[in-house]
Amino acid sequence: MLFQTNKGERMPEYFVEQGHTYTEAENKAREKYGEHLRILVHETVKIPGGFLNLFPRKGVKIMGLKPRPNWPLMQREAGFRNETSFRSESNFAEQKEKVLALAKDNIAKDNTIKDVMTEIQSIREKLDNLGLAGSQEEHPTLNRLDEILILNDFAPSYRKAIFERIRKEITIEGLNDYNMVQDKVLEWIGESIKISENIKFDVRPRIMVLVGPTGVGKTTTVAKLAANFGIDLEKANEIRRVALVTIDAYRIGAKEQMEVYSEVMQFPCFTARNHDELKKVIALNSDNSDLILIDTIGKSPRDAVQLGKMKMLLDACGTLAEVHLVVAATTKASDIKEILKTFEPFNYR
Repeated sequence: MLFQTNKGERMPEYFVEQGHTYTEAENKAREKYGEHLRILVHETVKIPGGFLNLFPRKGVKIMGLKPRPNWPLMQREAGFRNETSFRSESNFAEQKEKVLALAKDNIAKDNTIKDVMTEIQSIREKLDNLGLAGSQEEHPTLNRLDEILILNDFAPSYRKAIFERIRKEITIEGLNDYNMVQDKVLEWIGESIKISENIKFDVRPRIMVLVGPTGVGKTTTVAKLAANFGIDLEKANEIRRVALVTIDAYRIGAKEQMEVYSEVMQFPCFTARNHDELKKVIALNSDNSDLILIDTIGKSPRDAVQLGKMKMLLDACGTLAEVHLVVAATTKASDIKEILKTFEPFNYR
């Protein structure tokens, strides 16, 4: 496609080609369009591959100008003496800006122009914003780390923050030491995991309710909290008065499991099947307990009706009760977002 500019000049066609390496992409382009094409920019991309394209591989995308029929003559007339001057930084920037300007003028004439314009603009922003960091994007250490983070389901925003910190704190030479960089990233991940401090028992009894999906370990966590709060480490051997309550009367063995924990730790255990029973249990234990731990029914985040019923039941705990959401550490990021949103009505901490 060739377009007329305001001065009657014709805009050369441009191309997009990709391959598993820069050389492969360049060879493909030269086979299609000839030896005198101009490669303006390139970037690392994911190329679909494998069974049903489910296993993409790392590749390179290049973009540039196709040669005009009289391209060699134009090169001589313009004073292009060799390939080095042809690829110089000033010519690179000049040609890139020409493509952007001309494509913008003619963007309404063809949808293909619009797509390529978007690609070029995206690459331009990367070059302008990253500066020297742009060369780090292709460093093997960064590519390897990014693949590991993706495989472990780290969110894009989290990965972006990690790589921004790498660019700030690790030199280009330091990137050559993969083990060092990996250890640093693991250290930063550890720093981002915040552990709640032991909150004082300002209100007695302190009521803690654990909610969450099925199978995340709520019952086991209740037992661990009972053990942790049952002995105050700051005052050796001081036993806190703890009461265990379960509203999970439907899961097979749930009640029996809680009773076993309570027997081992010598804490009283109760079962509440509805709002009134739970309110009664709390009232009976308010005067002789420092902490009441409540285990709830494991529900699917998609079971909105049953979650609504459980919310009404837990209202018996009162407004001072703490609701904590339990999520398995191995849960996918996308599933965590759904769980957080679904359990919002419980006003968890």
